[in-house]
Amino acid sequence: MSKSAATAPPAGWGVWTWPNLVTAVRLLGIPLFCYLLLATQYYWQAAVVLAVGSGTDWVDGQLARHLNQVSKLGRLLDPFVDRLYILTALLALTYVELLPWQFTLAALAREAVMVTMVIVLRWHGHAPPQVHFLGKASTTIVFCTFPVLVIAGLVPEADFWAKPLGWALAWWGLGLYWLAALVYLRQARQILKVGRPRTEIAA
Repeated sequence: MSKSAATAPPAGWGVWTWPNLVTAVRLLGIPLFCYLLLATQYYWQAAVVLAVGSGTDWVDGQLARHLNQVSKLGRLLDPFVDRLYILTALLALTYVELLPWQFTLAALAREAVMVTMVIVLRWHGHAPPQVHFLGKASTTIVFCTFPVLVIAGLVPEADFWAKPLGWALAWWGLGLYWLAALVYLRQARQILKVGRPRTEIAA
């Protein structure tokens, strides 16, 4: 058996894998975060759950590659959970008035652009653009924004440092988020023009 054959990812859905277990645990953090934020006063705990759940988005992907457990389910579930964390945090923080609705609309519009791009590419028989550093960096900054804003808005003794840090991350992250979307749109245009296949999910 050749080395390339030994390290090739499994062709099946691969439901029962360690990376998918990590992704499932991350998924469970979403309702827990909502409960802590909206139904209790455990705001620090809510921020920690959100930080851990969203900040470990790279763990399942790294495990999949190192354990040779890349699967169809993982390729679908991992980016879905990432998007769900962003959507949930945006809506929950807007509901409790920690985010202005203008910020939320701008972030949701970016997500709508990305979804539309993927649908168009799929319609023409192409996979999404290849992930690039700017996309991953902007998503990471956006993930970092939400728990800091929870602390800034709901933990009075942390307001003096969390508020300026949270909003610096928020506006910087949103700008990079849209810049990454423009780069992905350019990649998508090139894919449609030359028919170059891609295999990774854009962040």
